[in-house]
Amino acid sequence: MSAPLLDVQRLTTVFEGRAGSLVAVDDVSFTLGAGETLGLVGESGSGKTLTALSLLRLVQPPGRIAAGRVLFEGRDLLALGEEELRRVRGARIGLVFQEASAALNPVFTIGNQLAEVLAVHGLAAGKSARERAIELLDAVRIGDPRHRADDYPHQLSGGMRQRVLIAMAIACRPALVIADEPTASLDATVQAGILALLAEMRQAFGLSLLLITHDFRIIAGIADRVAVMQRGRLVEQGPVRDVVGNPSHPYTQALVSATL
Repeated sequence: MSAPLLDVQRLTTVFEGRAGSLVAVDDVSFTLGAGETLGLVGESGSGKTLTALSLLRLVQPPGRIAAGRVLFEGRDLLALGEEELRRVRGARIGLVFQEASAALNPVFTIGNQLAEVLAVHGLAAGKSARERAIELLDAVRIGDPRHRADDYPHQLSGGMRQRVLIAMAIACRPALVIADEPTASLDATVQAGILALLAEMRQAFGLSLLLITHDFRIIAGIADRVAVMQRGRLVEQGPVRDVVGNPSHPYTQALVSATL
């Protein structure tokens, strides 16, 4: 069998304080194959988002990664130099943030922001970058993309802003997209559209997806496998059908019964 695209081995992230070290991500291990969707599920505060930030070495002080390996395309991201890691972020690993309104710059048009992503990674510049930005908006099903490229974030609905973030995440044709609660604060109809779009992008671009959520209903409809997180630890993982149909850990049982 080929090596997984992402192989997380005993990842541990701590926060330093006067009373000592608080372990927030505790000895976490999982894999993600090429073209696969893995759902990372747990309540707020369980460590899901911090795990994602740790993968990309985006943990801010007083947090720090204390141990582990994060093998992506055969390289340990925790051992790369900062310049080399910056070439991985965005280009090989895309990130869809939870709050689009906070992630998008309010003083630049969405077309400019998409073009900037392309320019930073040396993929396009000038008119070429703008045309590519319009193509990306079209790919994520934003109507009249040439006109919308000149809009500012506040002129878009919440669902449309989330689609812009997805466009940014796939702009460089990454191998992996990490989506952190991508449907939070959206109504049910818009949620369904965003999830369908993520599934479509996975198929169209052959990417892998790490989907972070608290809702098993989302995982059941889109993921291949699921990893359940409680208080910084993974308590159960496996194929979605097996975990949802016959959860073995009491915490997983409670989450499934609460959402399905």
